[in-house]
Amino acid sequence: MPGKFKGGGRRGGPPKGRGGKGKGKRSFGGAPRFDSARYADIEEVENEASEEEQPPSDEESENDGSGSEDEQEQANSRPYFALMQSLSKESSAPRSKRRKLDHHSEEPKPSTKDEQQEATLDEDGDEERDIDQVEEAEEGPEDEFVVDDDDEDTPDSSDPFETHFVGPDQNVLQKRLKAIQANEYSQSNSVQNGWRLIRNLPEKDSAQSAPLPSSISGPSSLKLKHRLVETASRKRPTFDNLEQVLYPLTFAYNDILFCGRTTRNAENLRLMACLHSVNHVFKTRDRVIKNNAKLAKEGENGDFEPRDQGFTRPKVLMLLPTRNSAVKMVNMICSLCEPEQQENRKRFDESYLDKEAKFASDRPEDFRELFEGNDDDMFRIGIKFTRKTIKYFAQFYNSDILMASPLGLRMAIGSEEDKKQKKMDFDFLSSIEVVIVDQADALLMQNWEHVEYIFEHLNLQPREAHDCDFSRVREWYLDKQAQHFRQTIVLSAFNTPELAELHRRFGTNWAGRVRVQPESYAGAIEELGSIVKAKQTFSRFEALSVAAEPDARFAYFTSAIVPTLTKRANTKDLAGTLIFVPSYLDFVRVRNYFATNPACAGLAFGAVSEYADVPEASRARSHFLNGRHQVLLYTERAHHFRRYAIRGVRRVIMYGLPDNPIFYKEIVGGYLSKSEQDLKLEPGKGTVRVMFSKYDLLKLERIVGSKRVGRMIKEKGDTFDFI
Repeated sequence: MPGKFKGGGRRGGPPKGRGGKGKGKRSFGGAPRFDSARYADIEEVENEASEEEQPPSDEESENDGSGSEDEQEQANSRPYFALMQSLSKESSAPRSKRRKLDHHSEEPKPSTKDEQQEATLDEDGDEERDIDQVEEAEEGPEDEFVVDDDDEDTPDSSDPFETHFVGPDQNVLQKRLKAIQANEYSQSNSVQNGWRLIRNLPEKDSAQSAPLPSSISGPSSLKLKHRLVETASRKRPTFDNLEQVLYPLTFAYNDILFCGRTTRNAENLRLMACLHSVNHVFKTRDRVIKNNAKLAKEGENGDFEPRDQGFTRPKVLMLLPTRNSAVKMVNMICSLCEPEQQENRKRFDESYLDKEAKFASDRPEDFRELFEGNDDDMFRIGIKFTRKTIKYFAQFYNSDILMASPLGLRMAIGSEEDKKQKKMDFDFLSSIEVVIVDQADALLMQNWEHVEYIFEHLNLQPREAHDCDFSRVREWYLDKQAQHFRQTIVLSAFNTPELAELHRRFGTNWAGRVRVQPESYAGAIEELGSIVKAKQTFSRFEALSVAAEPDARFAYFTSAIVPTLTKRANTKDLAGTLIFVPSYLDFVRVRNYFATNPACAGLAFGAVSEYADVPEASRARSHFLNGRHQVLLYTERAHHFRRYAIRGVRRVIMYGLPDNPIFYKEIVGGYLSKSEQDLKLEPGKGTVRVMFSKYDLLKLERIVGSKRVGRMIKEKGDTFDFI
């Protein structure tokens, strides 16, 4: 497999990908098994039937993390001529146009029977890992679709595509580019239709001079290509309150971080993203073909010198969590374009579809939406549009839209550390103008460093010419300003520091960036009253900085929480204690402390992390239910990928709050209420203890509500009870 990467994810814990076969999952091997004298003694028990139904198998896989980054080329005062000079040798010399998107890895021949058996077992997996491979020659600019004859030749000066990419106001543009370089932004805060908009515009005091786009009631107000107008109006004749806010921002090419994605609005958001992407592709390619025809008509002696292209063809990048999410995007695009033919559709369905029902209806909606169907998270596919056809598995340099998971695209780019691979290749990202990151909250549970790595390689100067006609490349590409014209749209269920940093660091669009989130949060605890009655105690600890926060959290846990546990270790009162630990690094730290510290010698505990296989997790849950383990350690990513219905919980201790407020309701409300139903817990006797610091502001607001969060962060008291 190409590109082995080293390093860990920034979200705490080793990186892990859920990549796998076309219709299943593969395993890269688990994390090193924890081994300590006391923990080993606890685990050396006979295999016995679990006292509860074993959950469906959903094996996880891990993938090593990050590779080295390319050093940025030094800025050149004359980038156009420098680029021409650097590519002159390649442009003049004859070269093959045949390129490979993927890089083969040579498999060593098995030399022993064991290796032969292992190779036989992995044979199917190796074949499946190549299902997205494409070997196809790069096409010249003449291989394009025919222009829509119903469209007018005269550009519309009110079209955001024209004002943002083709002919922006140079005075405004230059001022904002200078402000971006100086990191000078003006911020405005407004509310529309129950959604809060936090807007950052480059240039001081520009927020007042450049108001937000007006809300619109339906697709008739959008500047759509003629071929999309009818289908868009038929699929969504009128917009709801959220769409009235998002559509104007999206089609005005603002960078957007949307923090309110749910299973209910997911389909409408997908429609918006696909309509905008396809509309952008059609406008870009039609402009090129019209200018081709005009140049051919005028001949060599004409004065027409259009600037209408980028370095390479791909214009839209969609980063998605699973193959099934790619299927939903493709189906939406097809419903908008209504192509007469779909080339390689059978291959696409065989590689991406999984129609078998895997989960019962009692699983949470968001879990089923993410993991139903083919949940492989290592894929990449190029999509090309012609006049009447959509082609799947197009070579990246011949594609208009690229769909990929972060892991799949990272593998396609390659790594400098992989000696078997000839070289890295990220030129196909040089001319991306629209980036869609859907279900970003799910990508956070994969290896987030892959996402950052991809963004770091967007809109860089290409290493090869790729038959580019540099006389037609837009000047802002040649001036290395493409990243300031690129639009980035991130759709997430909630905001996190990682998403906010991505939005700030890579959202350098000259049109500005906007964060859209609910006007206020009622709080997850408001919904627990109808599920379970439990005393919830929130304890604040102090940390001097973000860097010092993990140590401060551990110190508070060992000094304030652990003593209460060890006092009850010899009594039945401790049984049923679930400790929820969001970060894998913190999980390892707590687990090691319990296993090796003499103060915890009498405390029997089990552990379920994202790296626990199904038998191990089932055994730990069974021992927790029957009381053999008094305490169970449980990670956030284990809950995200498995959604275990843990029984026997009487007390919940949260080492940290989950990013997803749904998890709080499932763990506190779901587990305690189930214990009450099973008569393991008297009604109203369940307790919850939560640790938090001021750096947990975003998480805390979603749990306790916007009205309470300020007081809990700032007040002198450090303990807050909710009943």
